[in-house]
Amino acid sequence: MLTVTYPGIRVEDGHPEKIIDTIISEDRFRIFLNNSLLIEQVASSDMLRELGTGFVLCEGLADTVESVEASGDEIWVEADVRRSADLEMRTCGGHGVKQHIPRQVASSLMMSPDAIYAATREIMSDTWQQTGGVHCSVLVRAGDLIAKSCDIGRHNTVDKVVGFAELAGIDRGECAIGCTGRQPSGMVGKVANAGIPILISRAAPTDKGIILAEEANVTMINFSRGNRFTIFAHPERISGILPALHHQKNTDWRYPGA
Repeated sequence: MLTVTYPGIRVEDGHPEKIIDTIISEDRFRIFLNNSLLIEQVASSDMLRELGTGFVLCEGLADTVESVEASGDEIWVEADVRRSADLEMRTCGGHGVKQHIPRQVASSLMMSPDAIYAATREIMSDTWQQTGGVHCSVLVRAGDLIAKSCDIGRHNTVDKVVGFAELAGIDRGECAIGCTGRQPSGMVGKVANAGIPILISRAAPTDKGIILAEEANVTMINFSRGNRFTIFAHPERISGILPALHHQKNTDWRYPGA
């Protein structure tokens, strides 16, 4: 169950009122990789097979997953592992696999500004509107919504939509991902490890997130709201942007990847 109800007292203009409010549920799940405990995650209780699959891929532990099963609070993943799984603390307060520089994302995917606006409009959920307590990620391809995930952890939402794509046999190099949360290096690393070329976020980046996106060949778009967005890495994948800049003169501005 993603949500539960709790009684509360709403105070507005100093006046109390008894209410029943919808609250997001917090659960814990253990992910096993090749029969060994990998990590315990705080997460929402849907898309558990996708969570386990996506975590292994997004943390760069494997390129594909052979099988995944979820039962109760346990998720069992089988995969051909290509590196060790040393854990580290992340900016969200949780743990992930110790970061390394992901392989560069190779993709010829292009998106128009209108397609980015459309993808941004999808980064919304009924659960968020009810509770205000979840993050959301979406996976889009050729203008179509492929997958959507809501979770109490922003990292989990990325794992879940990536896991969905893997289990459905979808080429992630043809997809863009949209997220609600800020984009530090840990989030960007997940997207790069998954082979997704374009990352769109409604929220802010960090400096290390931008640096990693540049190194990993990920187009990084932040502050995507309404009819505006800011590109911080690899703008060449967004049609019409670089040619439109050529007539602008600003001697103090130089894009790092130029």
